[in-house]
Order: sequence, then C-alpha cells, then structure tokens
Amino acid sequence: MSNKKEDLQNILNLVENYIDNYTEEEWSPGKWIKYAGPYFDASEYTNAIKSLLSGWLVLGAEATKFENVFPKKLGKNFGLLTNSGSSANLLMMSALKSKNLYNLPPGTKVLTPIAGFPTTINPIFQVGFEPVFVDIELDTMNIDLELAEEALQNHDIKVITFAHVLGNPPNMDKLMKLVRKYDLILLEDCCDALGSFYGGQPLGSFGDMASCSFYPAHHITMGEGGFVATNTPEQERVVRSFREWGRACYCVGKANLGAKGSCGKRFSAWLPSLPDHIFDHKYVYSEMGYNMKPIELQAAIGLAQMKKLKEIGSLRRRNHAALNKIFEKYEQFFHLPKATLNSDPDWFAYALTIRDNSIFSRSEFCTFLESRKIQTRPYFAGNVMLQPAYSEYASVADVISKYPVARKVTTDTFFLGCSPVITMEKIAYIETVVEEFMEKNTL
Repeated sequence: MSNKKEDLQNILNLVENYIDNYTEEEWSPGKWIKYAGPYFDASEYTNAIKSLLSGWLVLGAEATKFENVFPKKLGKNFGLLTNSGSSANLLMMSALKSKNLYNLPPGTKVLTPIAGFPTTINPIFQVGFEPVFVDIELDTMNIDLELAEEALQNHDIKVITFAHVLGNPPNMDKLMKLVRKYDLILLEDCCDALGSFYGGQPLGSFGDMASCSFYPAHHITMGEGGFVATNTPEQERVVRSFREWGRACYCVGKANLGAKGSCGKRFSAWLPSLPDHIFDHKYVYSEMGYNMKPIELQAAIGLAQMKKLKEIGSLRRRNHAALNKIFEKYEQFFHLPKATLNSDPDWFAYALTIRDNSIFSRSEFCTFLESRKIQTRPYFAGNVMLQPAYSEYASVADVISKYPVARKVTTDTFFLGCSPVITMEKIAYIETVVEEFMEKNTL
C-alpha cells in the first residue's frame, strides 16, 4: 500500500522521465533559431509540481526562500518578488512618492534616457512625475553622461533611472559622481543585466533600489515575474505595501495566518478615525497600492533556476563572443557592441547597428536572416517618445531633431540572441547565413 510521500515521488519520477525523454527537440537547419527561451531541465518542472500539489498557491515558504537569497545577486540585502519586471519598475517609482519614505511630490523631475523599453519610462508618467530625457551613446546605447550632466545643470532633477542596456552598464564611476554631486535617488533597471558587473561590483548594487525581470527571454525565468531589491528594510517594507494593495501589515507568507502575525500588531494597530481606535492590522492600508504579487509556483521555479545562474552567464558570454567573432569581419557595415571599460556584462543579446555608409539596410539584412529562420529583434521600442502611445507628450519633429542617436537606434539597430538555448551548432549556422548574405550583397 502506497503512502502520500511515495505517491509524490512516483509522480516526480514520471515528470523527470518525461522531461528527459520527450521535451528536447533536436535542432537542424530549417528549424527556427529563437533569440531566447527558458533554459530548463527536470528540476524546474518537479519544483513546480511539488509547489502546486502542496495546495499553497499564494506566496509562501518558497517565495520567502527566494526573497532571502536573490537580493545578493544584485548586491542588496532586502527585496521582494513581483509579477513582472515592469511591475518592479512601477513599484520602485511608486515608493518614491510614499509619505513613509521619500515623499516626492507630483511633478518631480526624473532623468532618463529616451531610448529603450517603455516600462523603464512609463512609471515616471504613471506616478505623476515628469521625465527629463537625454540621448544615448551609439556603441553602448547607454545614457550619454555628458548630456546627463547638462540636463542636471539646467533642471531641478531629484531622480535618475535607466536600464543597463542588454546587460552592459554605463560608466558607473562617472554616473555615481553625478549621483553624489546632485544628490540624486538612483533606480537601476537590471532586467537585462542579472549577473553583470562593473568594477567587480554587481549591477543593481549602485543605486537606492534595483529591478529585475524573470520573463522567459531573461537570464532566469519563472514564466513571468520580477524583483525589487532594496538597500534598507524601510524601503522594502514600503515597496511590499505597494505590491500588496497598500496594506500596512508586513507579515509575509504563512506568518499572515497567525493571531498576531510577524508584525505583532494584527489587533493592536491604531486608526484614529475609528471610535475604538482598533482594527485588524492585516487590513489597514497605508498606501494606494496595487496587487502585483506572483504565485508560489513561480518562486519554486525560480529557486531551480538560481542554481543555473552561473552556467547561464558562462554560456551567454560564450555565445556573445562567438557572434562577435563572426561580425568582426564585417565591421565596415556594422557598429559592433562594446563592453564598457571596467565592466563584465552578462549579455542579454548581441546588438548591431547598421552604419550610415552601409550598402544594405537593417530591413534587408534582418529579412534575409528571418527567411533562414534566424530570429531578430529591434532594440525594443527605440526612441520611446516616437511610439504612438506618447504622441500627446512630444512632437515627432522635435524628438527626431533633439535625439539623433536614439533615432539612429530606432531605424538601424537590431539584435540576435545569445541565450543558453543557442548552441554552437546554431551559431555555426548563423555564420553560414551571414556569409551567404554578404556574398550576395557586397560584391
């Protein structure tokens, strides 16, 4: 007669067998080379099954384990899971307006590069702050720090936020001098940069708070998911409040089930507006928050992914170097990616920009690669303010003229994947396709 423990183990053995024997599809030319995808083995699936069968669906013990270990990867001591990297950015920005933390008023000016992904910029608008845009560098696509200082001299800016582009940081020595000189709050978007370093220091460790994404294209994945890492427990507590409807109670996981909870205030929190001044602290709301929690199953997958982070980083760096070796031969046609001096990027992707004097366009080159089943992607939204959603905030003519590098990136930059799902066999095939295109178009 079997028991619960034995039955669970039998289920997990079946899952492992299925993953080992039926999920890995052999690649051959003519099949798609996707730019990214989850780097899984059986452990992610068995962790997910165990979590699901536990019956505990909301954040609990697995989430607590993840939240205890992951902040160190961003050089922080505190942090919490969210349902996406985009939510993580919104939570960080929301925390700045909290009267319990920074108490920044509506209209606060925030310095940010104009090119990238919308969800680095959107939170500025969403919380009622005002963005101050600057252009980017061409080779790194990072924020142009010379232009950043000009903006700081001309505007009363309180916050700076930016993404480490495709895992590659700006010059953090120069940037931190600006942060100190102008007394700025720094929010780092590390959604593409998990495992990257500058001066031996992990990206995410420089600012007041940092975000990360666990979307399938990123370094580790939970399917969806994100993270906010903070320097202090006070920051973490405010971000957690915004993540969970705005409630004041900071009990987490199963601590919420206790009579007093870990905060010790469940039935002793004072609300002066009530006649008896007593209310269940679990249902006291100190912020106008959201519900941006993931589920416990995602944390279980993330714990399995964490064990692969070093391997994932090694493979990404290998693939990026291999792609660079291919395109070095054609540097007269492309701006190649350049790691910032003193940095060690854990590359998200391999980015190329068509040179002005090239005899072919981005469209021609990418269309050819796609016809051979090699996925390409533009540099996300390019100049974000040229996107239709932002038409009320700026004129197209002004945006094009004021930010020439961002315009160049919008029209001429693309990237190939360097994720662990891309094998050296696939890279060899990419090389033959690139050579084929060059023979047809450069003679």
